[in-house]
Amino acid sequence: MEKWDIIIVGGGLAGLTSAIALSGFGHRVLLFETNTYPHHKVCGEYVSNEVRPYLESLGVDIMKAGGIAISNFEISTENGHKVETTLPLGGMGISRYLFDDLLYEKAKAQGVHFSFSKVSHITYANDAFIVTNNEQTFNASIVLGAYGKRSSLDKQLKRSFSFKKQDWLAVKAHYKHPNFEPNLVALHNFEGGYGGLSKTETGAVNFCYLAHYESFKRYNDIEAFNKAVVARNPFLKEFFEKAEPIFDKPMAIAQIAFDKKAPVENHILMCGDTAGLIHPLCGNGMAMAIHSAKIASEQVHRFISEPDYTRQQLEKEYRKQWNKIFKNRLWFGRRLQNVLLNKTWMNTGIRVAKKSTSVLNYVISKTHGKPIV
Repeated sequence: MEKWDIIIVGGGLAGLTSAIALSGFGHRVLLFETNTYPHHKVCGEYVSNEVRPYLESLGVDIMKAGGIAISNFEISTENGHKVETTLPLGGMGISRYLFDDLLYEKAKAQGVHFSFSKVSHITYANDAFIVTNNEQTFNASIVLGAYGKRSSLDKQLKRSFSFKKQDWLAVKAHYKHPNFEPNLVALHNFEGGYGGLSKTETGAVNFCYLAHYESFKRYNDIEAFNKAVVARNPFLKEFFEKAEPIFDKPMAIAQIAFDKKAPVENHILMCGDTAGLIHPLCGNGMAMAIHSAKIASEQVHRFISEPDYTRQQLEKEYRKQWNKIFKNRLWFGRRLQNVLLNKTWMNTGIRVAKKSTSVLNYVISKTHGKPIV
């Protein structure tokens, strides 16, 4: 059985960032990812500048790779009331097709090993992990869970949210658009959901939205739902009238859980969406995934490097730091979603924000962090 220092399950932003950081510390890392790179993922494709210094310290420069600088934010109600502001930190627009591949190439260059296969089991015994895919078993001192919003592994680990039917689905597509502002990220509401628009490095506009299943199920498909519900918002209606689809058909994922999740399960350190999913507002989910990878990597490096630093201390410190940095942001995100989906509250909030953008800036600040290095 092959022995590794760290096995990472999942090759999204959290998994790849962890792999780069840990291999940079000199550790032997094996990462499991189901799909080869590059590939598209359902994602808002806007990342806050709060993680830009850290990524650059790892040797990953999004702007040099072609990322779009984004500085402005607008939000609208489903009937077209809108407010705009300047983002306090700003951010970058980049497709997951490029971003994940950029991180993959960096990790590979640093000696990270990849297995493009599905992990079926993770077991912990005698202070070590055994990870199984369809063909082999692998041994490691540490396992990081970075496999995303939902996986069969969650049921194996008896995570409570995985046994419940979830009410949300997400849809993403890229579009050509003649005059979408390149420095803008927009959040537009519609009945039973909301969606974000922003440009990517190719010039395509990414439109990614969340819809409640109760709103969606009355229609046969995504195109019908877009025409009948999403386009009731006048800004989205105007967008669709001028936009030309690039994908053959939109991408979609269902059963998205915003429930509370534990950052450590059966001694596995969870990162990114696997540890907690925030309701979308200006791309902070991508930033949180990268930040959680930083915390996990630094704690794991300490555990491997310092003989007196126990696994119990590692897990306690990771929980402590994760909750300190993300717990309030996730709580605020859940409260904010209640506002977004309530017509009366949303209309009132937009009216107040129009009188003073400091209200909107406060909301953004509560779902974002400070720059990390």
